[in-house]
Amino acid sequence: MPDRQELEQQLRSALEGAKTALEELVPDLKPAPVAPVDTSVTLAGMVMKNPVVVASGTFGFGREYGEFYDLSELGGICAKGLTLHRREGNPAPRIAETPMGILNSVGLQNPGVDAFIADELPFLRQFDVKVIANISGNTPEEYRIMCEKLAEAGVDMIEVNISCPNVKAGGLAYGTRPELAAEVTRMAKSHAGSVPVMVKLSPNVTDITEIAKAAEGAGADALSLINTIRGMRIDVDTRRPILKMNTGGLSGPAVLPVAVRMVWEVANAVRLPILGMGGVSSGEDAAQLMLAGASAVAVGTACFADPFAPLTVRDGLAAIAAKQGLTSVSQLTGGVRPW
Repeated sequence: MPDRQELEQQLRSALEGAKTALEELVPDLKPAPVAPVDTSVTLAGMVMKNPVVVASGTFGFGREYGEFYDLSELGGICAKGLTLHRREGNPAPRIAETPMGILNSVGLQNPGVDAFIADELPFLRQFDVKVIANISGNTPEEYRIMCEKLAEAGVDMIEVNISCPNVKAGGLAYGTRPELAAEVTRMAKSHAGSVPVMVKLSPNVTDITEIAKAAEGAGADALSLINTIRGMRIDVDTRRPILKMNTGGLSGPAVLPVAVRMVWEVANAVRLPILGMGGVSSGEDAAQLMLAGASAVAVGTACFADPFAPLTVRDGLAAIAAKQGLTSVSQLTGGVRPW
């Protein structure tokens, strides 16, 4: 009587033979070869190996996440937001969880643009990844100085955060009025040299397309959207806001439908390439933003729960493109078919 090992071998042989015979009888059962999908994309002339960028403020300067995987796996790294001088940020508590994301009022804690250029940029340059510097200022002059410094240092792109208050305009955020958005965009473009300037739009406006048009008219090379949505949580027992600054920016899965809608609206209003962001944690999330009109996507809050989220999004996008018979993930951009 054959022993267990011989029986297993006979069974495997029989199954393999049956499979071969069935494939010969019904050729369509053979899996069709899957053509490789080109994951590279171009954003304002900047070529990335894949469309996934890590969003500013959620990835630091990459050092911590670099302990999990090679940062060269990413398409781009948008570094933590920089100001002209070092900032300590807002007092704690400055992070509050919500059912579908988080509220933050970190307050742009950062070492300042000079420290970034001296200490963090050389570290990031060790990797085959595009480096995007995010900047915030309270006056056009601050943006000018930072753009000059970063252009000279050789970053691949500058992302201009216009959600900051303009002290000369009574504290109004640059991103809330077209003329203010245009002012800071012109300043950045005129002092960034050959480095592309991407303007990050705030969703906390009545019509985001008006701000997008103003940035385009002032010479922006690309747009990124959306920034966080202002929100608030209150401790019902103490009756105090959970955040020390009372309100904060909402990010995470809850904002994805808003981001998709705004990317679609902006893509139909301007001709600039778009970096879409807001609630992305899967390839399907990213595909929605690209179908709405984004050329690339950024992953932010999802990194807090899963450091590998950007890679999951990258692979998910490639799988969706392959399933749909596309030769490149860039073919998803603008592919939505509205009713």
